[in-house]
Amino acid sequence: MRFALRFLEARGALLALAGSTTMAGDLSPLRVAAAMGTLADLKDHAVARDDPGLLARSLTGEKLELVRNSGGGPTRLLRDVEADSAAAVPLHTHGVTVGTLLVADPRAGSFAPEDVRLLSTLATHAAVVLANARFFELVRQAKEEWETAFDALSEGMAVVDEDGRVRRANRALAALLGRFVEVVVGEHLSHALFGESHALTELLEAARHGARPPPLVARSAPLGRILRVAAARMPDPGPTRSLVVLVEDVTEQQTLEAQLIQSEKLAAVGQLVSGVAHELNNPLTSIAGLSEFLLEQKELGPKDRSHLKVIHEQADRAGRIVRNLLTFARKSPDERARVDVNDVVQRTLLLMSYDMKLQDVDTDVDLAALLPDVLGDRHALQQVVLNLLTNAAHAVAGNPASRPRRIAVRTWFDGQVHLRLADTGPGISDEIAPQVFTPFFTTKEPGQGTGLGLSISYSIIEAHGGRLVLERPASADGGAAFVITLPPAPADTPRAAAPVATAPAATAPAEPATAPRTILLVDDDPAVRRVVQALFAREGHRVEVAKSAQHALELTGTRAYDLILVDARAAARGRLLVEEMLARKSALKERILVATGDVRPTTDETLRRLGLRYVRKPFNLRDLRDEAARVWAAIALS
Repeated sequence: MRFALRFLEARGALLALAGSTTMAGDLSPLRVAAAMGTLADLKDHAVARDDPGLLARSLTGEKLELVRNSGGGPTRLLRDVEADSAAAVPLHTHGVTVGTLLVADPRAGSFAPEDVRLLSTLATHAAVVLANARFFELVRQAKEEWETAFDALSEGMAVVDEDGRVRRANRALAALLGRFVEVVVGEHLSHALFGESHALTELLEAARHGARPPPLVARSAPLGRILRVAAARMPDPGPTRSLVVLVEDVTEQQTLEAQLIQSEKLAAVGQLVSGVAHELNNPLTSIAGLSEFLLEQKELGPKDRSHLKVIHEQADRAGRIVRNLLTFARKSPDERARVDVNDVVQRTLLLMSYDMKLQDVDTDVDLAALLPDVLGDRHALQQVVLNLLTNAAHAVAGNPASRPRRIAVRTWFDGQVHLRLADTGPGISDEIAPQVFTPFFTTKEPGQGTGLGLSISYSIIEAHGGRLVLERPASADGGAAFVITLPPAPADTPRAAAPVATAPAATAPAEPATAPRTILLVDDDPAVRRVVQALFAREGHRVEVAKSAQHALELTGTRAYDLILVDARAAARGRLLVEEMLARKSALKERILVATGDVRPTTDETLRRLGLRYVRKPFNLRDLRDEAARVWAAIALS
């Protein structure tokens, strides 16, 4: 503006810049960016594109527009601004109109030809300078936006040169490496992420040749994390082959995926265990029942009785193992009742006894005789004991021959109930000890542990109002020791139903009835049918066997029975047979006794909802007699 005023000897001058097109496609107003002399008041003034004055009109022109004072009246520059004479030239460059340069009222009253040429030259240079400034501003804004986005990414990102060295890095990558951004720049990316490993070399080389290689997922030894790395070639115009590399820490994601897969495996194993347990329960019922039945024969010799007693004891032992397996396989609701910690320990040791023997692990068990019950969920507490015993067995299994493989289990009471499990394994170092209860922390090799066992155990004990702590063992054998501390249960708390409970009824068994009874048996296993028929036939009762669930429905619809013994898995019309029986004749409820192996999570819930008595498989003859007597006693009272 100063140049125009000085060399053109004009009284006023202004420069108006054209704005961009709006979202609706309309042209934004002109903005007076500079104004001097008689036009100085117009600075920052907005001029509509449809303004009738010379300024707006010249913007759409191609050449300088000159208006001379010929005595015909003033020239309108803007709608409300006039001048005697003026010249306006549009500022064009690179095919873009950036604004208009306007000079008004030369002192001579008109513009000489050399003034017009000077104004055109000035406009050309001004257009180039303004366009360059605008382009520079666009580049600067784009650079700032890119850098902001680059640093805002939660994933690590780097630009690497053709030698694999970092030219640029964002804050996330620097944080992952544990260094400042300035230190990361210049490092070899592969070495920084994977040490001496060449795991990244093939991926980067493929990306440099324009390929789209799949991301690399690998464990970083220097960082102790699992990384996913992707790379793509940058569209450089020159011969350089720079790459942009994205680095993600997927350790937790991989751990969760592994945990999900493990959970699915455990669910499948649980289904398998339930099915196998059912298949084992029936033969165990017949073995235990018939051996017990034979033991009641008075004419047996001492030697035969001794053999039968071994058979019965081993069948009973196998039944306990099956019940313990089912306890771990099924998902039970969180219950709060009195729990005997000693019983939980004994059952868990029985479950693990075979594996302990295979690994040559000795157990030293010292359980307090008068240990109070605790208030809690039996299944959750058993899970904790199993986790601790499993970890201890794994720790001592790697001991050399010169070092004992021993696990010591002890309980005691001093106002609180305590359970201590100590092993003679390699122990836990001071560096690792503060992290043992941290989720996903594990010292085992990848794939050997999820790092959740101790964390879950800690949460379970904490939810029970207790504490789980790591102790430094005082013995010379070293190893590790975990101590569980739980408050005793209040005196008025009911006792939890043990896994071997035989019936929900709390009434004392009545004396077996001497009058003959008519019994309907519904069970698809011939051996079970034989045991039940032998037991009740000996006492003078008549046992009828239903050939199928439909046959059982027909018999109960036309005949009266004193006892209906039904296998829990028997089904009719898409639901449990006992449900269908009660739907047809509710009066049968007091005569039904269900034999269940508890192989389905919904079985107990259904039996409780229906209010039916039940006996566990494999059952012994005493249980069956007692439950039958209870049924007949209830019928007599009604």
